[in-house]
Amino acid sequence: MAVPMVQSIHRDPALFYWILFPISIVMILTGVLRHYATVLLQTTPKKQELPALREQRSLLRGINLRSNSSAIPSTAFASRRQYLVSAYKDGTFLKDPENRGKPAGNPMTDPAAMEGMMGMMKGNMAMMIPQTLIMGWINAFFAGFVITANQMAQQMSQMNPGAGAGMFQPGQDADKMFRSEAENLEVVEHEYILKGVEDRLLA
Repeated sequence: MAVPMVQSIHRDPALFYWILFPISIVMILTGVLRHYATVLLQTTPKKQELPALREQRSLLRGINLRSNSSAIPSTAFASRRQYLVSAYKDGTFLKDPENRGKPAGNPMTDPAAMEGMMGMMKGNMAMMIPQTLIMGWINAFFAGFVITANQMAQQMSQMNPGAGAGMFQPGQDADKMFRSEAENLEVVEHEYILKGVEDRLLA
């Protein structure tokens, strides 16, 4: 009976000092530099007007109610849903109710929208330029090596520049978003998570 031959991969003990350690140091330093570059490129946020802030927060109320519906009793959920759905359909929370139904304006003519897009572009540059330099450095310096570093690869592939862009992007119709959220709330099937908890606890 033939015994299967076991193959083993021999790892150079200097691998940690000459490959993993330098990459880790470079990644940490790059993260620190990227953070300070992002802070320097950020523009001072302007104070939002109360109607615009109310518009954003009102949409969040509907999303939070839909996401956490099981944490409140059925009567409380029904009353909140009825209020929000009717307010969304009536345009109660819109910052410019007189523009309801009109096509969205050109964001290129809005100074606030242009400033927001410039901020997003700066954030993209702060993420992409260091990423490109690091990838080029690793490809050139460590050519010929085969390494497995899943966590580091995930960190290097994290490129999500639009994470903090906000809910209402330039050119989006807030009324359509409210109507869409009203439809989402209407079709939610509510089930109170604490219903019959006494019987379940005793059982």
